[in-house]
Amino acid sequence: MITASPWPMVMSERAGINENDFYDGAWCAGRNDLQQWIEVDARRLTRFTGVITQGRNSLWLSDWVTSYKVMVSNDSHTWTTIKNGSEDMIFEGNSEKEIPVLNELPVPMVARYIRINPQSWFDSGSICMRMEILGCPLPDPNNYYHRRNEMTTTDDLDFKHHNYKEMRQLMKVVNEMCPNVTRIYNIGKSHQGLKLYAVEISDHPGEHEVGEPEFHYIAGAHGNAVLGRELTLLLVQFLCQEYLAGNARIVRLVEETRIHILPALNPDGYEKAYEGGSELGGWSLGRWTHDGIDINNNFPDLNTLLWEAEDRQNIPRKVPNHHIAIPEWFLSENATVAVETRAVIAWMEKIPFVLGGNLQGGELVVAYPYDMVRSLWKTQERTPTPDDHVFRWLAYSYASTHRLMTDARRRVCHTEDFQKEDGTVNGASWHTVAGSLNDFSYLHTNCFELSIYVGCDKYPHESELPEEWENNRESLIVFMEQVHRGIKGLVRDLHGKGIPNAIISVEGINHDIRTASDGDYWRLLNPGEYVVTARAEGFTSSTKNCMVGYDMGATQCDFTLSKTNLARIREIMQKFGKQPVSLPARRLKLRGRKRRQRG
Repeated sequence: MITASPWPMVMSERAGINENDFYDGAWCAGRNDLQQWIEVDARRLTRFTGVITQGRNSLWLSDWVTSYKVMVSNDSHTWTTIKNGSEDMIFEGNSEKEIPVLNELPVPMVARYIRINPQSWFDSGSICMRMEILGCPLPDPNNYYHRRNEMTTTDDLDFKHHNYKEMRQLMKVVNEMCPNVTRIYNIGKSHQGLKLYAVEISDHPGEHEVGEPEFHYIAGAHGNAVLGRELTLLLVQFLCQEYLAGNARIVRLVEETRIHILPALNPDGYEKAYEGGSELGGWSLGRWTHDGIDINNNFPDLNTLLWEAEDRQNIPRKVPNHHIAIPEWFLSENATVAVETRAVIAWMEKIPFVLGGNLQGGELVVAYPYDMVRSLWKTQERTPTPDDHVFRWLAYSYASTHRLMTDARRRVCHTEDFQKEDGTVNGASWHTVAGSLNDFSYLHTNCFELSIYVGCDKYPHESELPEEWENNRESLIVFMEQVHRGIKGLVRDLHGKGIPNAIISVEGINHDIRTASDGDYWRLLNPGEYVVTARAEGFTSSTKNCMVGYDMGATQCDFTLSKTNLARIREIMQKFGKQPVSLPARRLKLRGRKRRQRG
């Protein structure tokens, strides 16, 4: 890929997930001596321009390299050391483990291989480092394989990194291009007062249409997970352009779905990361909110409330298997809850989302709930939801249509290979997280939420954005289309009026959902035949068989409920200004009267 930028190619050794793992968080040499090195194969001739280093990302260990040499080679046998005059050049490394240090080569070097050879390191630590190699891959006209696999895109989109002001301007341009199918709104403000903007894409923006499902993408919970932010901005542009062009698939999606896209949940963090840039941003710069909170695990832990109630067999009180209430302590002003988290919760309680994806970075995998292990003291354990088969299908729908996620030939991002599950993973079997958005969404709302890790590099150079868009474009569309799988319908009374908050139960699946304010509902299910029951307070329940086919499009499954005898009596008596008599209360009252008469 040829570009005007001096650093379009970034090959990185980044931190992993398990920060207390001895082998995680950096490349580490087997011994501490001057003969240790790490080698990178660019797989083609490359114009190397620089190196960025950091120390080991660890909560427990302090390891970093303070100086190093750089060598290049075309065959991995004969090496040329970068010189400073006639002497080998010693590059200054890190003085602590987090701040990235950039060293540009005095003259760009063309080679296939590059080695970093540590010369000194922190006295109380070991030879460990994170690094990024900067350079431009050179075209090889004689290599058919590379020419065939050179990534290009025909989409006319704005492939660049957008700061807050530029993001807002881009949204405005899209809205002016597609005023009839887009709407810009905000769900609240960040700690620093930046509005949390969302774009709605629908044929009737601004209103919920009865029978039409609602979908969302959220990006930027970690401010430095920039790729997801840019992919959602590219998606907004793409949907607008293709709708105007009459693309039948996109037109159908827009007309039959209410789509919400929130590109920057943590704009304060992004502005910090943006100042550092893709090369010097580092693992932690901009990750958290301005007040130091990780939004990804800042939601109320409802898993424990449910599981403890199940272990007690719902004694002294029953806890529902859905729409579990948020604990009082979480709602208090003194709780350690980010304003961004509260904004998302209010958003999800207001809009009846059916399916959602939160875009993350640093890996290539789709993680589905539960994200929290059920067994005490374990950090990894497969913990499926009652809807495990549905979640696995949803995850696979994204991973299988991504250009790389299920490619067994690709190199892993860090140390974990997710190929055994086709680019998907149960969140708790990967690493346990209490208070995740995925678990909260499943247990408090009707929405099925998944975490989509869209690329190994959280903050790629903008020259890589066209390729990342091509990697993810089809997956982003296919995943949205899954909101139309399963069953949908209306729950109404005998007068045809929708019944809000009616409970929809599926036999054999211990997780219910509820109808929206108009009585409409959507229940994601895999193909098959299901026994479905609708029930509501004051009404007689109704049960029917509903068939879900393999073709796209949810099966219509409506219910009409009649009021119970007691509900009808109450309605009649209220109409005439009277209250129905409670028989148990009346008996107690008569007994008390008889006792007084005896006395």
